[in-house]
Amino acid sequence: MIKDNQKHFNRLHVLIDAFVIAASYLLAWLVKFEGPFSEGAVKALSFQQYMSALVFMVPGYLILYYAFSLYTPKRMQGRRLELANIMKANTLGVLILVVALYVQKQMDFSRGFLGIFYVINIIAETGVRNVIRYVLRDMRRKGYNQKHVVLVGYSRASEEFIDRVLHNPQWGYNIRGILDDNVEAGTTYKGIKVLGRIANLMVILPENKLDEIVITLGLSEYYRLEEIVGLCEKSGVHTKFIPDYNNIIPTKPYTEDILGLPVINIRHVPLSNTFNAMVKRLMDIGGSIACIILFSPVMLIACLLIKITSPGPLIYKQERVGLHNKTFKMYKFRSMEVQPESEEKKAWTTKNDPRVTGIGKLMRKTSIDELPQLFNIFKGDMSLVGPRPERPFFVEKFREEIPRYMVKHQVRPGLTGWAQVNGFRGDTSIRKRIECDLYYIENWTISLDIKILFLTIFKGFVNKNAY
Repeated sequence: MIKDNQKHFNRLHVLIDAFVIAASYLLAWLVKFEGPFSEGAVKALSFQQYMSALVFMVPGYLILYYAFSLYTPKRMQGRRLELANIMKANTLGVLILVVALYVQKQMDFSRGFLGIFYVINIIAETGVRNVIRYVLRDMRRKGYNQKHVVLVGYSRASEEFIDRVLHNPQWGYNIRGILDDNVEAGTTYKGIKVLGRIANLMVILPENKLDEIVITLGLSEYYRLEEIVGLCEKSGVHTKFIPDYNNIIPTKPYTEDILGLPVINIRHVPLSNTFNAMVKRLMDIGGSIACIILFSPVMLIACLLIKITSPGPLIYKQERVGLHNKTFKMYKFRSMEVQPESEEKKAWTTKNDPRVTGIGKLMRKTSIDELPQLFNIFKGDMSLVGPRPERPFFVEKFREEIPRYMVKHQVRPGLTGWAQVNGFRGDTSIRKRIECDLYYIENWTISLDIKILFLTIFKGFVNKNAY
C-alpha cells in the first residue's frame, strides 16, 4: 500500500533532473573538446567558463520541465507524451540559450557544443525517467506500489473510471468493488462487483486495507456528499471525488484553489497560463517581423497592382472581434471595389462575387490580401495562429445560433488556424469551423502552432473555398 508521497517524490525527481542536466552538460563538453572526434575543436573559453553557465542553466531547465508538465504523476502520463515534453523543454531551452548568447554578443561559446548537449540531455532524461518508470512498475508487480480503492456510487463516472483503470494497468489501481444503494449487490461491470450498500463503509474502513475511496455518485445523489465525505474523513483514508457531469460539461474542466475555495473551470484553456501566453506572444513578435521582411517584395508588388487596376485605398480596414470580445481594425489589401460601409457591413463574400476586382480574385485565391495582418500580429491584435476573427454583425448572429461560439474569443484571433488547414475557410460550415477552433483552444501547444504554420504553406495559402 502506498501513501500520498507525490510531493516527496517530485522533490527527489527535481534533484535527479538537476544531476542529469549537469552530467549531460559535462559529457557534452568532453565529447566536443576531449573526445575522439574533438581534433581541431577550438576552445576559446576555458573549462571553468563553460561550467559557470550551469548556475543559470540548471534552474532554468528545471523551470522549463515544470512548465512542460514533467513532474505530473507517472501513473497519469504515458512515455510518448513524456518524451514529447522532454523534447519541447530542451528545444526551448537551447533556443533561449542561443538568443541569450547573441544578445550578450558571446561568439566564443560553441554552438556545436550546445547541439551535442541538446541530444545527450534528451537521451539521458528519457533513459532515467524510463528507469524510474520501470522501477515503479516492478514494485507494483510485487504488490508494493498498488493503490487499493473502492468506489462509492454506481454512475457514468464510476463506469468511465473503471474503463480507464482497466485500460491502463500500469497505473497500479486495484478496484476492490463498488458500494451503492440503488443497484443490487452482485451486479458487475467489467468484472468489478457491487459489494453492497454505502453503509458498508462502516465495516470496510476499520479494516484499514484501502488506500483510496473514490466517490462516484450520480448527480441525483449529491445530497449525500457531506455524509459520505464525513465517513471517509473519520477513517483517515485518502478520498477522491469524480463529478458525474460529462453530459453537462462536455469539455476539459480543471479545478483551482482560491484561498481554500475550490473553483471548477468549465474549460481548460492552456493560453490562460501566463508562461504559455508569453511564449506564444514572443513567437508572434519574432514571426511577424520575419514574415514582414520576407514578404515585403510581394506586398510592394500587390500595392502597385491595386493602385494601377482600381481607384481607392490600398489597405482596407475592417472592424473585427478579437480577444475578450474587444473590437479592433483588421488590415487587408483591398480586393473589392469601394462601396458604402452600410452595404459592405452585412454582406458575406460569395463565389463569383461581382464586387471583387480582377487582381482581388488572385490575391484572395493565394491569400496575399491577408498579408497586412502581419502588422496586426506585431501590434498584438492578432496571433500567427488562432481562430479567424469575425465582424461584429456576424458575431451577434452566431452567438445565438451556435453553441459555444463565443469561446473562440478567449484567445487572440489568428492569421491562420486549425479550421483553415482542415479546409473550413470561406463559405463553409461555421459549426465545423467552431469545432476546430474549440479543439485548438483546448489543446494548444507550441508544437501544434508549428504544425499549423507548416500545413498552412501547403493547405492554407491556396484554397478552393477562398473567394
